[in-house]
Amino acid sequence: MNKVVLMGRLARDPEVRYTNTNNTLVSSFPLAVNRKFAKQGEDRQADFINIVAWDKTGEFCSKYFKKGQQVAVIGRIQTRNYDDKDGKKVYVTEVIAEEAYFAENKKDLVNNAGPFDNTNTAAAITDDDLPF
Repeated sequence: MNKVVLMGRLARDPEVRYTNTNNTLVSSFPLAVNRKFAKQGEDRQADFINIVAWDKTGEFCSKYFKKGQQVAVIGRIQTRNYDDKDGKKVYVTEVIAEEAYFAENKKDLVNNAGPFDNTNTAAAITDDDLPF
């Protein structure tokens, strides 16, 4: 079984692309997921996991997710490889999002842009912008 459940904060706004073959929307973003609590005096560490969301899930992520927001993603791990422009093989591991959710309430969205955004851009979100 290949099932992943992650909760973390977006390290940047989702990037949107469309496939060349059938113009399918694909959204991608790094999700900063904290590791277990650090020992006293140590900095807390996070893993930055690449998330890829297709079609409706990708559209939802690109429309409603912003840098610094805490979100939850359910999906599967996928690996792939390709040759870069220099002919060197590149290996990629990413999570393909099958479901994506807000992981903080509306009040937190407005009052707390998260640790990656000091400008509080989330304050521009209104109830009309949210799908619930």
